Amino acid sequence: MDFKLDGLNWEILGVLQKNSRASLSGIGRKIGLTPPAVAERVKRMEDYGIIKGYNTEVSHTKLGYQLKAIITLRAFMGKLKPFLEHVKNLEEVINCYRITGNENIIMEVVLRDQFHLETFIDQLIQYGETRTHIILSEVISNAPVGKMKSPKNRVL
Repeated sequence: MDFKLDGLNWEILGVLQKNSRASLSGIGRKIGLTPPAVAERVKRMEDYGIIKGYNTEVSHTKLGYQLKAIITLRAFMGKLKPFLEHVKNLEEVINCYRITGNENIIMEVVLRDQFHLETFIDQLIQYGETRTHIILSEVISNAPVGKMKSPKNRVL
């Protein structure tokens, strides 16, 4: 199944990325389609896997997590695969990526305080060398994905 995103689909995606609870009729009014036409387009994008889900954004600080950090891990020889299984059970980890470069892993974590951070790092050091970066503030978070421009400034 080949699926092309036209301008209307991109507009729908733009609205949903800003507010995943937007109503079909509200989206339709913004882009000039009927609610059933919007629903059909959204369903096709869901079926094709372009829209993967709908999420609730929560305030980590309001839930008692005063620290947010980026932690990288450079796994010891033979410890990467065990770590990849272990990390799935760590409640503090809100995002984790396997990456290229000197480190193997980069994680975004939320923690109650510096004591929680110390305990968390103590769990990780059996798997490799860590580096911790405390997040002071978010500059950009969950920015909408839009059309990419080609090298000649043409919209793909």
